[in-house]
Amino acid sequence: MNTAIYAIRKNEITESPVNNELDCNKCQLVLGFGNKDLLADSSHFGMLKNKFPNAQIVTCSTAGEIFGTEVFDDSISVMAMEFMKTKISAVSVSINDFKDSFDAGVSLIKKFPVAGLRYVLVISDGSFVNGSELVRGIESVIKHKFPVTGGLAGDGTNFLSTLAGLNEPPKSAQIIAVGFYGEDFIVSYGSMGGWDEFGLERLVTKSTANRLYEIENKSAIELYKSYLGKHADALPGSALLFPLAVYIPGNEEPLVRTILSIDEKDNCMVFAGDVPVGSKVRFMKANFDRIIHAASTAAENSFNPHADRKPNAAILISCVGRKIILDKRVEEEVEAVAQALGNKVLISGFYSYGEITPTTKNGKCDLQNQTMTITTFDEK
Repeated sequence: MNTAIYAIRKNEITESPVNNELDCNKCQLVLGFGNKDLLADSSHFGMLKNKFPNAQIVTCSTAGEIFGTEVFDDSISVMAMEFMKTKISAVSVSINDFKDSFDAGVSLIKKFPVAGLRYVLVISDGSFVNGSELVRGIESVIKHKFPVTGGLAGDGTNFLSTLAGLNEPPKSAQIIAVGFYGEDFIVSYGSMGGWDEFGLERLVTKSTANRLYEIENKSAIELYKSYLGKHADALPGSALLFPLAVYIPGNEEPLVRTILSIDEKDNCMVFAGDVPVGSKVRFMKANFDRIIHAASTAAENSFNPHADRKPNAAILISCVGRKIILDKRVEEEVEAVAQALGNKVLISGFYSYGEITPTTKNGKCDLQNQTMTITTFDEK
């Protein structure tokens, strides 16, 4: 397996000095994670098509691009892969063609031939798609027989619209999946948050999908504000500092949910993923050093640090909330990942509106928020 990473900025392609030797004409897969305005300009897709004429090209808009150990807001971070033994298949659907995101997930995953399928990467629209339902639809078909990782496209801190595309200039409402086939393909993953939980564990008594109304039959908004204290005056912006840990019966690990907004008119809190009735929740708060350390731990979990060889490449998908909170320290979490993986592992990725990953090894995939999720790739 050969991998190369590139950054497109100001209509120029910059190649990483540590790239593998790669034949652009033989490259099978290209991933482009970029600023929405740049991706909306079809000439940038044309640049990728000209450079990698025979590759499956997947693109999505971001809330920040990861290129090596750098984080940009005005670029396209590109990873190109040339496999020697692995076969890939790429498919897409539009959420507009389905009644809900669950059905879209079912249809998406059923497009793949099952024999030999080892892993699926999912890149989805982040505006019109309910990520929790999308993943639930996928899992209803695969029943965690193989891992699925990925993320929801972003739009900076605007939260207006996102773009994704397969073999064409990206557009809204698209969901793309790439299947990897063959016994020689090696994939692993890790995901961590690093937030501190506080307060009592409480029962969710009223919610609809990602809209939370009541906790233990009391207003979720009022309870949330009481925990925030002085930070309540800065809502909804301060909500990014205080996500929710959601303990769902049957799950070994909690899901983390970012609060997108407070709907005072409907008296509910709106999250970036579902908060089901019957789950138990605890509030969380940011701890800068723990967030960065968690990124390093996620990297260590994504491969065996005592193995004879390091992985060839890694895709990092981190939450927009982490980027906002870390601010000028944001590159520290990427540097922590790079140090754990080793300097020869090529890194690309993006800041997202949601991360898709199994919560445990060999477990079913879920939608997460506020995590650093890492997927590593190699061939035997």
